[in-house]
Amino acid sequence: MGERLERTLEAAELKGRLSLEQLLILGFLAGAYIGFGALLSLVAASGWHPGFGLERLAMGAAFSLGLILVVGAGAELFTGNCLLVTANCSGRLCGRATLRNWGWVYLANLAGSVFLAAVVYLAGLHLAFEPAGLARKALEIARAKATLPFWTAFWRGVLCNWLVCLAVWMAAGTRDFAGKVLAVFFPVLAFVAMGFEHSVANMFFIPYGLFLSTVPLPGLDLRAFLVGNLLPVTLGNLAGGAFFVGFLYHRAESAGH
Repeated sequence: MGERLERTLEAAELKGRLSLEQLLILGFLAGAYIGFGALLSLVAASGWHPGFGLERLAMGAAFSLGLILVVGAGAELFTGNCLLVTANCSGRLCGRATLRNWGWVYLANLAGSVFLAAVVYLAGLHLAFEPAGLARKALEIARAKATLPFWTAFWRGVLCNWLVCLAVWMAAGTRDFAGKVLAVFFPVLAFVAMGFEHSVANMFFIPYGLFLSTVPLPGLDLRAFLVGNLLPVTLGNLAGGAFFVGFLYHRAESAGH
C-alpha cells in the first residue's frame, strides 16, 4: 500500500503544478473521453433486449472506455482528482492548489462533455442508429437522471466515486498499461451496472438528451440538469472519492507508522 500511496502523492504534486492552460486542455479532453464511453454505453444498450441485468453489464463494460482513455492517454478528470486529498493530508499539496485544480478541471470537463454531445448530435448518430432506438434510450436515461430526488442523486454519487477512485487508486499501483486497464474495467463496469451517478458522465448524458428533445419533456430541462442532478451528484462524488478512498487510505497508512 505504501508504494501505491507514494505514486498517488507524486501524481498529485504534478497535478498541483499544472498551468491553467494545461488544466483546461487536459480537462476538456477528459470530459470528451468520458463522453465517448457514455456514447458507447448507449450504443451497447440499444437494439437488443437480453434482460435488464445483462443490458446494464453491457453498458458498464462499454462505459469503461472513458476512464481507460483518461488513465491511458493522460487527462484531468474531476472525479479521479478527488484523490488529491491524499496529498493535502500528507502536507505535500496545499488546499488552494487542490481547489484550483478541482474548479478549473470541473469546468473543462463540462466543456468537453457538452462539446462532444453537440458534435455527436450534429453527426446524426441518433438517425443512423434509429432502428436500434439510440435516441429513445438516450432520452430515457437523460430524463431518469434529471428527475432523481436530491438525496438519491447524492448517495448514488457517493457510491459511484468510491468505485471510480478505487479504480484510479488500483491503477496507480500497476506498472503497465494492461494492468491499468484491468484495474479500471471492473469498478467502472460495477458502478454503471448498479445505476450509480457520475457527474462528468452526466455532463454528456443529459445535454445529449436535451439536444435530442425536439419537444419539451417534463423534468428534462437546463435547471434540472444543473441543479437537480449535477449539484447533488458532484457533491456525492466529492464525498465518495475524497473521504472513502483518499482520506481513509491515507489514514490507514499513517496509522502504521
